Amino acid sequence: MKAAYRILFLLICIGLILQCSSFGQIALLPLPQNMELRAGYFTIANTNPDKDNRFTFSIVDNIEGIHLNPEEGYSIDITPDAIRIEATTEIGLFRAKTTLAQLIDGADDNGQIPCCKIVDFPAFQIRGFMHDVGRYFIPIEELEKEIAILSRFKINIFHWHLTEDVAWRLASDITPYLTDSSITTRNTGFYTKEEVRQFVQYCKTHHITVVPEIDMPGHSAAFTRVTGFSMQSPEGKKLVKELLWEACELFDTPYFHIGTDEVKITDPTFATEMAEIVRQAGKEPIGWLPGADLGQPSIKQLWIGTVNPPAGAKTIDSRFLYLNHFDPFADLFGVFNSRICGSDSGNDHLTGGICCVWNDRIPASVEDILLSNTFYTVMLAFAERSWRGGGHDIRVRGVNLPQPDNVDYKLFTDFEKRMLISRNRYLPDEPFPYLKQTDVHWRVIDPFPNRGDLSLTFPPEQKIRKKYRHKRKVFTSNPATGATVYLRHTWGGMVPGLFADPRPDHTAYAYTYVYAPDAMQVGLWAGFHVFGRSEKDATPPNGEWDHKGSRIWINEELINPPIWANAGFQPENLETPYFDENWWVRKPIPITLHKGWNKILLKMPVGNFTSPQTRLTKWMFSALIVTPDGKSVPPGLIYSPERKKR
Repeated sequence: MKAAYRILFLLICIGLILQCSSFGQIALLPLPQNMELRAGYFTIANTNPDKDNRFTFSIVDNIEGIHLNPEEGYSIDITPDAIRIEATTEIGLFRAKTTLAQLIDGADDNGQIPCCKIVDFPAFQIRGFMHDVGRYFIPIEELEKEIAILSRFKINIFHWHLTEDVAWRLASDITPYLTDSSITTRNTGFYTKEEVRQFVQYCKTHHITVVPEIDMPGHSAAFTRVTGFSMQSPEGKKLVKELLWEACELFDTPYFHIGTDEVKITDPTFATEMAEIVRQAGKEPIGWLPGADLGQPSIKQLWIGTVNPPAGAKTIDSRFLYLNHFDPFADLFGVFNSRICGSDSGNDHLTGGICCVWNDRIPASVEDILLSNTFYTVMLAFAERSWRGGGHDIRVRGVNLPQPDNVDYKLFTDFEKRMLISRNRYLPDEPFPYLKQTDVHWRVIDPFPNRGDLSLTFPPEQKIRKKYRHKRKVFTSNPATGATVYLRHTWGGMVPGLFADPRPDHTAYAYTYVYAPDAMQVGLWAGFHVFGRSEKDATPPNGEWDHKGSRIWINEELINPPIWANAGFQPENLETPYFDENWWVRKPIPITLHKGWNKILLKMPVGNFTSPQTRLTKWMFSALIVTPDGKSVPPGLIYSPERKKR
């Protein structure tokens, strides 16, 4: 039955996509659950629906066709003469208005939008994002901007991680010195009580719920520096209870997160007593899993990929949703294709998911947080998945793009088109390191054993073939799609890569041919390692792409790596930001394409999967031809390992 349901779900999705393709520049994101295209058009006379009496907004008792989370559901009925919007709550009307705004913004040159009937609702109750402001302060103005943008795409939770070892960012009348700059070991800044109250109200106007977090009893060195006590000591525990009461009274929100992760619990009643304070304050406690038991009722937020939702417990899924490990391409597909809480849709226990941005390694700036973590690209993909539901277990499907004959490829291709339209329309000035990648095709040759010598050369460097015989073994090639391909994923055995059984001490090659309609000067986005924003990875030495000896040839010419701003740097701690290590934060490499077919060959040696330079050695590659400024893709390019003009 599950297989039949999935097939039906996919057929419905494809049918919806085919309907949406008739909408032209109307790029709805997230895609509605149900949409029926009808004959005729409605002509926009005023882009403000409140000033056009042909628009009606109504609160009704129920809407036929909504069977999940009806409080956020809505319907939009567009005829040539009128647009009727219905919902059962004000929240539902707000969600409807975000869809209506996208419809209006996508009207044709004559101000026309197609007639249709939309019945829509979210698959999951919780669709959120988290900022670690404990490790790096983010001003309220920036947070409000993100709230305004993401509410357009029906995100409804902001998880505010307010305290950490390096700083305590929440003002307190009980212990004012907690936020003193002399206690903070990174960029100074904290939120006053009035700022918190105003921000929570601002979020409410966008129907986004704030989930504050005071992490305890771990991640609390800032608390100890001020008080002289650990949180689990008798004196520290008494003070934490007072601070928690104070914070619960400050936040007019239904939840409060108390952390409890990555710490040895020496006081067995600490977590349950703190959770009980949250309940007495009229809120629902949330804690990380793995983490301490909070008793019931409480919510578990999953953060390790080996943990599954516990039976009968309310769950938020953040597994494989840590943006600080992501690249902009393959991992974006991984989020788009993910399966939240291991379920097609939510229920009273499987509540949804939250994407997390952790600033373990100090960022260069607030903008760097958005750029390095590909924040908006991932959040748009997550907005679609958490609203629509469905998807696949990343531990089975991995993050590499499927081949063009695959249903999931077609779904992602449509999403990519809508996402890029949304970027141009709503985020033109925001960091958004993504360009079209679904037309990029490769062949990746089976890896040759290098016996630990990463400098060895192999037959693909002499001639490209689909099959090789080398030292009495046959090496074939495998198709791959996308601007990033993981041969072995960041999380190793948990998430599959292109190779079913990747072994250390091997060298792989990837190739394609790029057809250019004319000779042109272009740029190359390229790299062989994703520098995780929670790592102490060493910068490559000058003259090398990485620490493994990776190489790129274009038309037989060896392409030199960048001159690194911080070449060969091995950090002793996490207090030095990255500069140009990740390929999407630096200028593209200038290259020349000839008219006609251009050969691209990549060499990817690997030794052990952990090394003194990188804790998580990535076996992967990224490559995409872009304009010299990196802002778009040159027109007319065709990627084909077989040199076929499709």
